[in-house]
Amino acid sequence: MNTRIRRTAGLFAAAAVLPLALTACSGSSDSGKSGSSNKASAPATKSSDDMASPSGDMSSMDQPFGPACSAVPKNGAGSFDGMAKDPVATAASNNPALSTLVTAVKKAGLVDTLNNAQNITVFAPTNDAFNKIPKATLNKVLKDKAMLTKILTYHVVGQKLTPKDLENGSFDTLEKSKVMTSGSGESYTVNDSAKVVCGNVKTANANVYIIDSVLMPKM
Repeated sequence: MNTRIRRTAGLFAAAAVLPLALTACSGSSDSGKSGSSNKASAPATKSSDDMASPSGDMSSMDQPFGPACSAVPKNGAGSFDGMAKDPVATAASNNPALSTLVTAVKKAGLVDTLNNAQNITVFAPTNDAFNKIPKATLNKVLKDKAMLTKILTYHVVGQKLTPKDLENGSFDTLEKSKVMTSGSGESYTVNDSAKVVCGNVKTANANVYIIDSVLMPKM
């Protein structure tokens, strides 16, 4: 009877650890530490990985995805490995496709704010996204620090978001209002308007989702 109780308790313990293991993308190592419950928990771990990733491969969920990712340099500071070593504003400055965003961040005086923040998500509009805004309007915004700050902080969420989080999400931004996300697999939309063109890009302090339109908060 005591043996059965201990075995049941072991199974419950493995089940409790599993969600945390999946979040850390290390399910296999945690399940290997579950002792006598290892055989019972191993199939469950595989099934959960299959549910977490469209391809059934947990490692694929941790990689950048999207059509614009192919334009990212393979090596150097602007590569995915290079950006992962730098805080987000510095990392963005090494990506030529984000040069307008970087200029806006500098004009708003937000470089240190973004670089010093911890565990954030940035929805980063490409240069083409800014080009959708009439030039006169964009120039006006770039000269209005208060308005520019409001717009830029609307693109920042105070937590790291995984692709799974974006499937049907509502998140508070640093601007103090919400952004809405939807989608699945490798196709996500923010506020039903901006498409993620290169998602799950890692920097030293942020997860970045590069988008094809500028998000506009209520003014």
